[in-house]
Amino acid sequence: MKRVVGLVAGVAVLVVGVVPIAVAAETGRVPAVERSLGERVMWQACPATDSKTAVAASMECATVRVPLDHREPWGHSIKVAINRIKAKVSRDGNHLGTLLVNPGGPGASGRTLAQYVAAALPGKLAERYDVVGFDPRGVGASQPALRCVDPEVYYRAPRPDAVPRTRSDENVLLSRAAQYANQCGNLWSWLLPYMTTENVARDLDTIRAALGEEKISYLGYSYGTYIGSVYATLFPERVKRLVLDSAVDPDNVWYEANLTQDRAFERRHRAFLAWTARHNSVYGLGQTTKQARFAWYAMRARLHDRPAGGLVGASELDDVFTVAGYSDKVWPEFAAAWSAYVRRGDPKLLIASYDRHGTSDAEDENGYAVYLATQCRDAAWPRDWARWRTDMTRMHRRAPFLTWPNAWYNAPCAFWPVAGGTPVKVQGTWRLPPILVIQSRGDAATPYAGAVNLLRHFPTARMVEETGGNHGVALGGNRCVDRHLLTYLTDGTVPPQGTRCQAQPEPRPAAHMGSGGVLGHERLTEVLAR
Repeated sequence: MKRVVGLVAGVAVLVVGVVPIAVAAETGRVPAVERSLGERVMWQACPATDSKTAVAASMECATVRVPLDHREPWGHSIKVAINRIKAKVSRDGNHLGTLLVNPGGPGASGRTLAQYVAAALPGKLAERYDVVGFDPRGVGASQPALRCVDPEVYYRAPRPDAVPRTRSDENVLLSRAAQYANQCGNLWSWLLPYMTTENVARDLDTIRAALGEEKISYLGYSYGTYIGSVYATLFPERVKRLVLDSAVDPDNVWYEANLTQDRAFERRHRAFLAWTARHNSVYGLGQTTKQARFAWYAMRARLHDRPAGGLVGASELDDVFTVAGYSDKVWPEFAAAWSAYVRRGDPKLLIASYDRHGTSDAEDENGYAVYLATQCRDAAWPRDWARWRTDMTRMHRRAPFLTWPNAWYNAPCAFWPVAGGTPVKVQGTWRLPPILVIQSRGDAATPYAGAVNLLRHFPTARMVEETGGNHGVALGGNRCVDRHLLTYLTDGTVPPQGTRCQAQPEPRPAAHMGSGGVLGHERLTEVLAR
């Protein structure tokens, strides 16, 4: 669902009183009727900065005006940025309509994913779909784009250790979380009440109407599956095809979801340690998982006291190695960096991995601001920090790898200036067409049990299980999965329940990883992480 960017640095005062922004009373859900502003999309050439792939030459860009508050469709509006890679066939029997895509987050750009999907769709499927990406409200090229802090200041490395050793350490991190929440409230008081997944789903339907489509197909990864689930609940008659890859549990948003995630990332981190131990002849970090685990935490403790290159401390290490929970394709790179640092005292590869996977720029800050604005508003969060401390202390004993870093990532929600709302009650009906759910068994970011629960909410859904543990499976190089995706997107046929695809082979060890190209699942992971 996110790349963990540890929260930082030294403010001595714990801010405990945040005045909530006044929000209009919620008088129930907006009826599931069309709320378009009546505009049609006006396509134009994309800015040169948007051209990132081979399909960019055929890409068009536009913006769609959507209501700030869908309960007042003719009130204040904001702009959502979209792009399109058009089908090569005309709109006849061979044209399959519009496929909208979203990579998750919250806070990730769907326009970047659209380019990847159009290039990666199997067979000649891309020639038959208009692939449309959108930056959800607040994201990327949409207007306004949320940012709450200066990333060069706020994320400056090395940061304080995300695992507090004393109550004083905890208060420094707590005050930082409260500061972030206050800053967002000061800058965006008019927007924050409307940053919800429900409004994103309604924006999606406004885009559908602006495109002139009666129905749309949709491919969502990670949090994008939650957008798709909410959309299918609100607008079942508007769905043509629906692919949900790496599914969010709709009954577990959002505080409890992060605790579930902590346990799943612990399992995935230990799988990485076990892989490292199996290749001890290459890395020399321990012959058993227990020995490798000892070596990893010894490295972390050393970086707490002496950051590598003056940059990579314990929190930066957490940021980098969290990526290994999303994709095993980075395991050789990370193991080589770890080994070089521990065995030879050489920090260059570790710093290079941090530069590639762990640093935060203005785009990352935008993603983080939208992440918090959406999750903090979607659902209620505990406001009593004693509840967080108790839960995290208990969970840290079972899952030390991610519990505290994940807690601080979400801690601004304890001080958020807008109270959490009531999530949409996700529930499908038999009016929906067949739905394809794709899920890896060992997924850490969106654990397998959540996908199983999602199936209970959608009677027309069928799941393809992939036996590995990577996050984001479709179009990541697994031919079995992509074969089912091709069939479904072509004619709507879903495989029988219980269909299983074998994971791709584990990566081979490498004593040194250069800066070569990024292919397959690693490229998909980078797209989903932005």
